[in-house]
Amino acid sequence: MSAEFLDFLTHKYAYVAVGEFKPGQFAEAQRLYEKAVSTYKQGFKGAFLLQKPGTDEGIAVIMWEKLEDMEANQNEIYQKLLAEMTPLFVKPPKTDFYEICSEIDGFSEE
Repeated sequence: MSAEFLDFLTHKYAYVAVGEFKPGQFAEAQRLYEKAVSTYKQGFKGAFLLQKPGTDEGIAVIMWEKLEDMEANQNEIYQKLLAEMTPLFVKPPKTDFYEICSEIDGFSEE
């Protein structure tokens, strides 16, 4: 089998965090999230931060080539930013990992 075909069969992973921030803290949490994500290198495949309209509830989705890549990117800067973000939550977010089974790109300009 070709390397390209094997790459196609390799599934990426998503780290998903669902949480609620204290009133008025979403913008600060977004700033810290974007700063943390900007430090990611090896295996990082993209990220989304979603906010339920009119609330301080959100979902963070970070895509990785392999689960080990996320661990490799948890450097000192990441730890500092996480420590700054933790008190902004109402309660700790629910987090989990998911295997990406389908990936459909609808953003092409044709």
